[in-house]
Amino acid sequence: MGALTSAYATWWWVSVDCRNRVGTGTHEQGGVLTDPEPILQAAQRLGAQRAEAFIVQSEETPVRFEANRLKEINARQTSGVALRVIVNGRIGFASSTKPGDVSELVEAALETAPFGPEAHLDFPRDGPAADVDVYDPDVEVLPVDEMIEVGQSLIDAVRAVEPELLCDAYVRRGDSTVTIANTNGGMFTYRGTGYSAWLNGTLIRGTDMLFVGDGDASCRAQLDLKAVEASVVSQLENSRRTTEARTAELPVVFTPLGIASALIGPLTIAFSGRMVHQGQSPLVGCLGKAMYDARLSLWDDATLPYRPGSRPFDDEGVGSRRNPLIEKGIVRSFLYDLQTAGLAKAESTGSAERSMAAQPSISTTSLVIDEGEMSFKEMVGRVKEGLVVEELMGAGQGNVMGGDFSGNVLLGYKIEGGEITGRVKDTMVAGNVHEALKRLVAIGSESRWVGGSVRTPPLFFESLTVSAK
Repeated sequence: MGALTSAYATWWWVSVDCRNRVGTGTHEQGGVLTDPEPILQAAQRLGAQRAEAFIVQSEETPVRFEANRLKEINARQTSGVALRVIVNGRIGFASSTKPGDVSELVEAALETAPFGPEAHLDFPRDGPAADVDVYDPDVEVLPVDEMIEVGQSLIDAVRAVEPELLCDAYVRRGDSTVTIANTNGGMFTYRGTGYSAWLNGTLIRGTDMLFVGDGDASCRAQLDLKAVEASVVSQLENSRRTTEARTAELPVVFTPLGIASALIGPLTIAFSGRMVHQGQSPLVGCLGKAMYDARLSLWDDATLPYRPGSRPFDDEGVGSRRNPLIEKGIVRSFLYDLQTAGLAKAESTGSAERSMAAQPSISTTSLVIDEGEMSFKEMVGRVKEGLVVEELMGAGQGNVMGGDFSGNVLLGYKIEGGEITGRVKDTMVAGNVHEALKRLVAIGSESRWVGGSVRTPPLFFESLTVSAK
């Protein structure tokens, strides 16, 4: 899932595979789906001026626990091909998961072209790609027994602190091969691996329900499980008591989990080149201007080694790069795919993402917010009365394109006299991310990866609207 179009769930989770946009169907080694040349040749022979084939082959093994018990072990192989054609200046598109389905695929794409958007792109030619490490052979040979042990150990560790907790866990390994070829002579391919583990817990006591959870993801066969355990245990300890918030404008500290669940979506939508070109972003006309706290820096980097969102090139074959979005409070760039860059008379930033079922769209890869100088403990210590937010439920409501966020505090704590005094219930937090980021009290000094694709420290906001029953 790209962060520009992220969804919100009980526990927000970003994509955890180094290649997560795959089709469905039967994987056929040596079948036509693995070779783009016959597809491109057929497209040109039947009338396309230009064409592009996008092929993904994937294998994955998920292990799932439900209600503290092993529920399912599965293994599946998938493959698919997506075809874009340009005919008389318009874009046609089709996809298939059927080996040998060249003629039907091409004809379907050609049939859609007269009704497709006007083409403002040219497919990239061969060229050097970023040297990005996203493949670890150890992932492919991870024993299933070891994956089961990982899931069970996470459950056992947190239930040792709270025996009544009902836990779901998910451990997954996978690898994928991506091939992109076009009629301009561009040929791009790479292989990536992914390994992830997450844990969700529910504690029900009468009418009270507590939700906790965390996880880790990488392209390597190494996860920081101790950090996951420590995070969930901390959530449980801070929730031992319940307390009440009051309706007011109050200081609010967002943990990294809270930032990922509530703020990243509405913030990064504004940096979509498509939204800017259409005049729907609040940052229209703001390039090069100071719009945020001068201590704030944010960038999107697809070249970080072994991160789930990293890759040597994007889903159109454009080389990956580090894209600064905010630099010391100043808006530095927007994100573009080929089509949107053509419309905006800009350059693609290597930010295209796609699935088998749709044409490319703009997406973030690995978002990083630079660290500050204040620890989380110091942040809490400076608040006489306020909140800590671990997650908002339904944070995508309201005018998200304008930067608004509003939701129920699914997990959060009250601060009184510089200390966390308990978990809040029946509480909402609302604000505008662009306005709030102008009034930061502090940026945290301890960053962490959330879901494998967002690295952020805590953020301490001067005031947000808190509503309580």
